[in-house]
Amino acid sequence: MGKREAMETQSERNRDQNSADAEAHIKSAHHILKFLQAKVGEHPEIGEAITKLEMALNTLAVKTGGML
Repeated sequence: MGKREAMETQSERNRDQNSADAEAHIKSAHHILKFLQAKVGEHPEIGEAITKLEMALNTLAVKTGGML
């Protein structure tokens, strides 16, 4: 394996880890907002935040080829 191939492999690992980290953060935020929504009832800002997180997760899934 050449230096270029090693660098590409490391880059792929970093990209995979970044995607996994992003997914974990989004899922955590989504869970917290859903919990808050259940606790305080329907609230427009919480609903909007949940929708935006879901849209961000969908965008990440498309950009990563569904690897999230």
